[in-house]
Amino acid sequence: MTDQTRTSAVRRVRIGNTAAQGGTRAFSVEVGGETCLPFLHFEGEMPLRPVIAWEIPDVRPDDWVETVREPYAAVLDDPAAWARFAAEKMGARLLCLDLRGTNPDKQNRTAAEAAALVKKVLAEVKVPLIVKRHGPGEKGNEVLTACAEAAQGERVLLASAVEDDYKTLVAAAIAYGHTVVAETPIDVNLCKQLNILISDLHFPPEGIVIDPLTGGLGYGLEYTYSVMERIRIQALGGDAMTQMPFISFVGQEVWKTKEVKVPEEKEPRWGDRAKRGVLWEIATAVSLLHAGADILVMRHPEAIAAVEKEIDGLMKKG
Repeated sequence: MTDQTRTSAVRRVRIGNTAAQGGTRAFSVEVGGETCLPFLHFEGEMPLRPVIAWEIPDVRPDDWVETVREPYAAVLDDPAAWARFAAEKMGARLLCLDLRGTNPDKQNRTAAEAAALVKKVLAEVKVPLIVKRHGPGEKGNEVLTACAEAAQGERVLLASAVEDDYKTLVAAAIAYGHTVVAETPIDVNLCKQLNILISDLHFPPEGIVIDPLTGGLGYGLEYTYSVMERIRIQALGGDAMTQMPFISFVGQEVWKTKEVKVPEEKEPRWGDRAKRGVLWEIATAVSLLHAGADILVMRHPEAIAAVEKEIDGLMKKG
């Protein structure tokens, strides 16, 4: 099928610096590099395996459904212990530290507290790290700037830059040697425009990861799929400002849906809530893999294990 062969490729983005690269990670994670649409190995190459990042909140997630809290019962109050559990017991190769506790409407933790936690996690766990702020705005910028400084040299992935609020975050990433998530609301042109704006600040495109935003299964997932597909087709067609890997924050979207929260006694036809939630996360994650996701941020260990197995199968050629 030579008529389908493409000469352009998705850029490779590295997260984490090993000692040889000036950091302390045991290994780095690299994503991207595709020259074909997802898993169409007969059309091109997928040299790098999609990666799952384990989501770790900085405060006890009492608002999470019991189904997804139960596997982490012993570490719910300690993000560093949670990180060790994911890395040492579950084999995680990428972690996502969600600084939800810095939200002024919640615990309103300070930038200094967030930076101290990032330092602690980096010291205790030697896998690469994504650091996610609670949202854009002055407090979010203050938090991620402090965290970027605390993680200097480790090449973490900072999430996220948005069009109305990206300059401070990008400046911190440049100053301290990190990568950046560029987040736009499910739109091809907005995605490209933000990548251009970030690059105009002399930030290397090889340090940008696209978050096109998504919903869980049944909540706009098909629209996200179509937009991701269009972005990837443009990238493979030679559009330099769309040639970045994708990240999808699957767990946060899936586990807030009605279908994973409603107990069996209220909707007996929906079946066991524990199984239902895991299946919902699996279905969403696998759909996004086929849309082109290079990084999936997930929550439930059973869902993660199932999707890892699915990736094994999809990466086989022939």
